[in-house]
Amino acid sequence: MFWAVLVISGMLETIWAVALAKSAGFTRPVPSAVFGVALLLSIAGLGYALREIPVGTGYAVWVGIGAAGTALVGMLVLDEPASLARLLCLLLVVAGVIGLKLTH
Repeated sequence: MFWAVLVISGMLETIWAVALAKSAGFTRPVPSAVFGVALLLSIAGLGYALREIPVGTGYAVWVGIGAAGTALVGMLVLDEPASLARLLCLLLVVAGVIGLKLTH
C-alpha cells in the first residue's frame, strides 16, 4: 500500500509540475488550481508513504517518478526535444528508481 501511494504521489508531482508551467506565473486560474491540488496531494502521499519507506529511498523514488514523468510529458505533449541522449538519461533515472525499490 505504501509503495502504491508513493508511485501515485510521484505521478501527481508530474501533474503539478506541468500545471505550474501552464499557469503562466499563476496568471491562469485553472492550471494554478490544478497545481495547488496536485501539489498538496503529492506531498501528503509522500508523507504517508514515508511512514513505512525510508526517507532516502522514498524521496528519491518520488522525485525520480516526477522528474521522468515530467520529462516524458514534455517530450510527448509539449513538443520538447526527444533526443537519444535525453531518452537514455531518462532510462537511467527509471533504472535507478527500480533499483531503489528492489533493494529496499
